[in-house]
Amino acid sequence: MFTLGIDYGTNSVRCLVVRCSDGAELGSSVVNYPSGEQGILLDPRNHNLARQSPADYLFGLEKSVTGALRAARRTPGFSASKVVGIGVDTTGSSPIPVDASNVPLGLNRRWSRNPNALCWLWKDHTSWEEARRITELAAVHRPQYLAKCGNTYSSEWWWSKIWHCLKVDPKVFDAAHSWVELSDWIPSVLAGVTDPLKVKRGICAAGHKAMFCDEWQGLPDKEFLALLDPKLAALRDRLYDRAYDATESAGSLCESWAKKLGLPAGIPIAIGEFDVHYGAIGCGVTEGTLVKVIGTSTCDCGVVSAKKSVPDIPGICGIVKGAILPGFYGIEAGQSAVGDIFKWWVEGVCGGDGSLHARLSAEVARQKPGQSGLLALDWNNGNRTILVDPLLSGLLVGSSLHTTRAEIYRALIEATAFGARAIIERIKEYGVPVDRVVCAGGIARKDAMLMQIYADVTGCTMLVAGSDQACALGSAVSAAVLAGAHKDFPTAQRRMTSLERRRYTPIAANRRAYDRLYTLYRKLHDSFGGLDRSADLSGVMKQLLEIRHEQQG
Repeated sequence: MFTLGIDYGTNSVRCLVVRCSDGAELGSSVVNYPSGEQGILLDPRNHNLARQSPADYLFGLEKSVTGALRAARRTPGFSASKVVGIGVDTTGSSPIPVDASNVPLGLNRRWSRNPNALCWLWKDHTSWEEARRITELAAVHRPQYLAKCGNTYSSEWWWSKIWHCLKVDPKVFDAAHSWVELSDWIPSVLAGVTDPLKVKRGICAAGHKAMFCDEWQGLPDKEFLALLDPKLAALRDRLYDRAYDATESAGSLCESWAKKLGLPAGIPIAIGEFDVHYGAIGCGVTEGTLVKVIGTSTCDCGVVSAKKSVPDIPGICGIVKGAILPGFYGIEAGQSAVGDIFKWWVEGVCGGDGSLHARLSAEVARQKPGQSGLLALDWNNGNRTILVDPLLSGLLVGSSLHTTRAEIYRALIEATAFGARAIIERIKEYGVPVDRVVCAGGIARKDAMLMQIYADVTGCTMLVAGSDQACALGSAVSAAVLAGAHKDFPTAQRRMTSLERRRYTPIAANRRAYDRLYTLYRKLHDSFGGLDRSADLSGVMKQLLEIRHEQQG
């Protein structure tokens, strides 16, 4: 038996064909979104705007699946008729306004050129004012809502984006019968669902981004939503009352899409989850494992048994039962920019390409921690965890007339590692076990220099997922369990996932240097982040110079 994992990323969609018995990857295909700048529709007048075309999603769906199946047919014994299930993961929160037939407004010629009628991509921060107001109102009227999402609502999330649409483009809001997360919409398309009320919503997106919780009977109540706007309260009736974990199917493959894709009609479609949540499953997540998927941004995921009590953790992206693995609380955190920061520096500022990345990396590898005298903050796209503030920006301290671009490159890498350490320390502080760290994504598999820096900064041994398509693999694992190829998720993970043999162990001398640098990073972090407005930063530059002198000596 075989399953498909379909992974909708920020710039492309990929499909992976997986053998259920052992997780062997028989074929894959990656399709770039054709619209905008690397698939993202931007506005030069507003750097916070990031949208995507639903038409690109449908284009990528058909092309990636048929391409992966074509590649898999080269393997003896494979046949599309033996595919028993499909799993889908996507970015999020990426809500889409749809009509009463579950068709995105952006597919209608009337709205196709209006960015507000398209998908509001996860990295869209235009709703920062609405997010701040939701946080303020919930703190007074519904503090329990905030407690489950780190005490701060984000501009990356569901309600703030929809409210912003209502404010800036009420015609689009009024034209939308409902809104559907991308992670729920793609499975509904495959299942042929033509009524938004019949779309089976995943608890992953609902719990982490839309403040859905069984403790208060689902979505935020209409009285609270009316405090935002009466139209949001009215919208609630056109959304959903239930959300499901991965033990449930999102539906069965409909005849029309079965014909387009060359697959058997009626096979089950796994409930949709966010990319890194299924990616955690593809990395073999268990209690005590922190999974880091390192890409344009970074998302960190962990699980804790639902039989245990998990305290509310300030500054994280949510604690949601069933959001990753059934029977566990899913815990999510992350950084709003990682690979995007490196890309900005190497390609945007330095005007280079992949070859310059390689040359700078080689120079960076010859440097010692602290040798440059530089220290940076990793907030070039705001801070997702633990400050949850999109209005923060990047910072570089300690540059001189002799500073090189490779030294700045290393400082930016170190900044993302310091941000990763802050997250690990925050969740451990509240009793979440972190016994090992498993990393996935292209950066984790290809950049040994970066991975060693992460190990040295965090003090954790860094393991690497066996698959370079962990998110798609996790989606395929979920489909395999749903189709009955394995009795449960632990069994499926043991059979279908793996780790690379190589591991990155902290180097003691580097660790000592980074402990000193991290202390300075936290001073900058807490001061510029608003946690310590009385901090004395007058010694930071001189301490950086002191560390530099010692490391150069």
